[in-house]
Amino acid sequence: MKIHFIGIGGIGISALAKFLAGEGHAISGSDIRQSEITDELALKFGAKITIPHHADAVEGADMVIHSAAVRKNNPEYIRAKELGIPLYARKEALKFILKDKKVYAVGGAHGKSTTSAMLAELLPDANAVIGAISKTFHSNVRTAPNERVVFEADESDASFLNCNPYMAVVTNVEPEHMEYYDYDLERFYGAYEKFLSLAKVRVINAEDPFLAKLPMESLELHPSRDIRELEYVLIGGEPHTRFRFRDLGVFEVFGMGEHIAVDAALAIMAARHEGRDIEEIRQNLLHYKGIKKRFDIIENRDDLVVIDDYGHHPTEIKATMEALKAYARMRGFSKIRAIWQPHKYSRTMDNLKGFVECFDGVDELVILPIWAAGEVEVPIDLKGAFSGYDLTMAERVSKEGGEVKVLDETGQVMKSFDKGLVVAFGAGDITYQIRGLK
Repeated sequence: MKIHFIGIGGIGISALAKFLAGEGHAISGSDIRQSEITDELALKFGAKITIPHHADAVEGADMVIHSAAVRKNNPEYIRAKELGIPLYARKEALKFILKDKKVYAVGGAHGKSTTSAMLAELLPDANAVIGAISKTFHSNVRTAPNERVVFEADESDASFLNCNPYMAVVTNVEPEHMEYYDYDLERFYGAYEKFLSLAKVRVINAEDPFLAKLPMESLELHPSRDIRELEYVLIGGEPHTRFRFRDLGVFEVFGMGEHIAVDAALAIMAARHEGRDIEEIRQNLLHYKGIKKRFDIIENRDDLVVIDDYGHHPTEIKATMEALKAYARMRGFSKIRAIWQPHKYSRTMDNLKGFVECFDGVDELVILPIWAAGEVEVPIDLKGAFSGYDLTMAERVSKEGGEVKVLDETGQVMKSFDKGLVVAFGAGDITYQIRGLK
């Protein structure tokens, strides 16, 4: 088929485009701007890319799939309707894309991308469709000539209910994206319960308060007793976590923190259930090299380390902060400087107290303007809320010549960091700013 994607530059919808290209379909797509993702789709997958959106782009397509961000006044959406081309949101497209597959679906509030990428390494002969760029296969998709798919399942719009899970792996459950669920906790938790009930096999973190109460039969991880002798080691200046898991021996994985060990243990349990040899699992876990934007070390010198981290919820930032403290001690850094770009007004307001608390241990904090992600601006007194910190309110940051620069609205340098440990948090364009790409 000829399949056109509106909003193809998004991490989730680009993954579907690459996966379908691997299945033999001809792919085209459009987005507002050119990016690394659109370049990869054109060069590696032969996709015809249109920048920006244009009505003619959908002509000749057998099907059109659009991202959740695309509105009904989009010219390609309108033209597809006029031409009578089958038109699906990404969420609905999952139903037929994955309907005949054996899907290992990984969900959860935090850690699902990491766990998905780890499981992809432990099932190296399976397809993989994840919500981040794996540093092993340098993409968010890996294709294979079989029906097995490691799939990152998204709860933000309840699309995980459409992914046909054979196995459901759930890292944790915490209210997030509540605007989609109309701030109805019963509806939110009910979606997770339905997701788990759809799967033949369930692998869960049984110390999560919600998951612990479910009556369904599951393969249960109890981190407090199943994971022992946790220690952190540096290999080439990069962080690794070593731990003993049940009676299966010692495992080592890229990354640092108790949460990394939990994610790895869930992936081990999933692979073990599928009959994989434990020594093969142990070796394949060493192949995991992390994912882009998760504790992603983008500058690694003796006197300066710069880390890009996708953390955009207090629970995620708190876990990364604990790992950063250990990493700083091991590297001999006395200060941690954090740069935070809040993501969405709704999330910032709903979790403001948690955000104030999660940066505990930071020596200097820089806060950038809230990344709206399409939301209407709402006034939030971040300067007042974070008055207890050594705080700088800035417009943006940049990285030039091994130095992180903090800039004001006029582009003047307010301060710069050329030594120590610097970490950037956020799910917006901060990842490009801290890399000096924007």
